[in-house]
Amino acid sequence: MPRLSRFLSLAAALLMAAPSLAIAAETANTVAKLPPIKHVFVITLENENAIISFGPDTQAPYLAKTLVAEGAFLPNYYGTGHASLDNYIAMVSGQGANPMTRGDCQPNFKDFKLKSVAQYGQAVGTGCVYPKQIKTIGNQLAGNRLTWRGYMEDMGNDPARESKTCGHPVVNGKDGSETPEAPSKAVPLGDQYATRHNGFVYFHSVIDAPSCKTEIVNLNELETDLKKVETTRNVNFITPNVCNDGHDAPCVSGKPGGLVSANAWLKKWVPLITESPAFKQDGLLVINFDEGGFQIQTTTDGKSTTYHAPGASCCGQVAGPNLGKFPATQQITPTIALAYDNFGGDNTGAVLISPFIKPGTISRNVPYNHYSLLKTIEDIFHLGHLGYAAQPSVVSFGADVFTNQ
Repeated sequence: MPRLSRFLSLAAALLMAAPSLAIAAETANTVAKLPPIKHVFVITLENENAIISFGPDTQAPYLAKTLVAEGAFLPNYYGTGHASLDNYIAMVSGQGANPMTRGDCQPNFKDFKLKSVAQYGQAVGTGCVYPKQIKTIGNQLAGNRLTWRGYMEDMGNDPARESKTCGHPVVNGKDGSETPEAPSKAVPLGDQYATRHNGFVYFHSVIDAPSCKTEIVNLNELETDLKKVETTRNVNFITPNVCNDGHDAPCVSGKPGGLVSANAWLKKWVPLITESPAFKQDGLLVINFDEGGFQIQTTTDGKSTTYHAPGASCCGQVAGPNLGKFPATQQITPTIALAYDNFGGDNTGAVLISPFIKPGTISRNVPYNHYSLLKTIEDIFHLGHLGYAAQPSVVSFGADVFTNQ
């Protein structure tokens, strides 16, 4: 309940900074101009609303104060769904949610049963692992002789659970990464990698290709890759483990988790990126959150708990062809249900840092979401638009962000 009270008390302050979303989007289409960025880094954290992460009582001062002061703060950035997986899929492919991806595809890594393809390339059906004709930003980049990598912390620490490269469950098999592993004699570092936080491995167009083993790797490889421009990929998706991304609190490793551990992780990794030659030359770092988390929970009869999400959205987002009417409730386990007031992922905020951004920039009027992020990367590298990134109401990061051109 303290978290909910902070949510309510700070909401008005952020809303005051957000005039009409429709007008802002129209303006962004007019003024958008992308600088000559050649290296993009995306770090995704977990489950916090903007007023928790960036408000005066934040437990992540390095993120909310130091990094905001070094780059651009986007207070009107939104997730596209709840709980986690549907957001990661949106960021890399523009696909909307279906009942299984909305529920993190637990416990099984099931093939997607495709019925048809709808407007904006939306796969109609349900399931987890999309058929080969559904592409990702990784496929787009490779097809245009550009490079990319996904860096996943802890992936492969327990080789009995997942591979060190392209780590995912057997298709139609159980996903063992739902439960994080504490350090042990058998697995000295523990394994807190979560498949559901790696959107790329939910596409046959990625996992069926031999290049998956070179393009989706453990986070440990990032530090070496950053040492030279030639070894730094054009696009880099970086996912901390479920302790360092703020998902768990406390963590099985004994760390506090939440924003405290996420803040400490950023203090280590952000300087490695921003001091790298590729970033200094023409880089862009995006730090976002997958979604705003479930802000309210209710317990009935002492046995079953229902978690609620407001589901706010922006940018003309639609639910997509695979979700029914809202509000809706989804039973995840016999004792846990998720209640969605709407289909969006709520207001999370985001921070962008680049040589093309003046320190202390605040984008006060323009709304963005995960489809905007995808569209921006596609526009930077002159690619087509996948899925809902092709919606006219979804705009790339514009002159309100790139203030140092």
